[in-house]
Amino acid sequence: MANCHQLFQDFNESIALDSEHKKSLRQSRDAVRNKIKAYFKNKNNGLTPKFHGQGSFMMHTIIEPLDGEYDIDDGIYFQVEKEPSVTVHTFHRWICEAVDGHTAEKPVDKQTCVRLIYTKKYHLDLPVYYILEGASPYLAHKGKGWITSDPREFIRWFNQKADSDGQLKRIVRYLKAWSDYRKGELPSGLIFSILAANNIAHDERDDVAFYQTLRNIKYSLNLNFACYRPTTPTHENLLEDYSKTNKAYFMSQLSNFVASAEEALDEDTNEEDASKCWRYHFGKERFPLGVAKQTKNIYFSESVFNRDYVDSSVSLGSYDNTEEFIEDQYPIHLQYYLRINCRVHQNGWRTIRMDGELGCCMN
Repeated sequence: MANCHQLFQDFNESIALDSEHKKSLRQSRDAVRNKIKAYFKNKNNGLTPKFHGQGSFMMHTIIEPLDGEYDIDDGIYFQVEKEPSVTVHTFHRWICEAVDGHTAEKPVDKQTCVRLIYTKKYHLDLPVYYILEGASPYLAHKGKGWITSDPREFIRWFNQKADSDGQLKRIVRYLKAWSDYRKGELPSGLIFSILAANNIAHDERDDVAFYQTLRNIKYSLNLNFACYRPTTPTHENLLEDYSKTNKAYFMSQLSNFVASAEEALDEDTNEEDASKCWRYHFGKERFPLGVAKQTKNIYFSESVFNRDYVDSSVSLGSYDNTEEFIEDQYPIHLQYYLRINCRVHQNGWRTIRMDGELGCCMN
């Protein structure tokens, strides 16, 4: 079996946002924050904005997109004693006025945020919230009014799910890189983050962990095509509005990816051919090409089976057709599925993986 763990590590390095880009984005974000603070200070309407980064930038799952345009989110929060008397549209207008002229393009007033566009670089989304003491934030939604939403809570939930080695965050980056490369409607980074966190299958190798996580996601969505937000607003199904066409496309792409991953991890696949399986879904521009390593075949000469080594009292034929099946002994009624994911060790043999889904019964 080809071990592509290092290729995945190199791939992660190529898609993850480097420190220089992060520093530049923080500086640009802080300049916008200062401009908004100055606007409300001059307005002197009793409102003082505070800020909290959100989304993939804060979760450290942001990737270098192929089109070069990053998506950054920075929440604007107003601590108040009661629901504001001014409308959602007024808050949006204030933010538009505050950042107008900061970039060459005028700000875009969207349903859930004000978008500031840095041409051919990135765009900064500025959602607006108000907070009552001890309550969840309320998002200014132009179509729905004030709705409960707490991105900060989601970041805490995700970080609690994340492992110290960073494998979950890498797997989210791999999923986002797949979506970035593939044409068509694949889920958002938020949905992929939830699906990965709920279906993660850790392994010492990223290629194996990614394959097993993909398979778990596929199994979960086949049972119930849903992705529920784990934080406020809870129980929101983020896949509820997926059309039949988009659902069919996503599940088809997911099935194809699982099949390619299985081929890449097959015992007879060398590193070069395995990497080509991964490159088909990630793109050959970013995923490294492996090296075709020759596997060693072991042949036994007839001398190994010299009669001096054989116990004549044992009939080799007596070990044929000895497999037994439980259904031949007891009635079976499948009710549950058991998912096994483990490694089997035996003295004198290499470690093998035993994984799969078994039908289980309760008598």
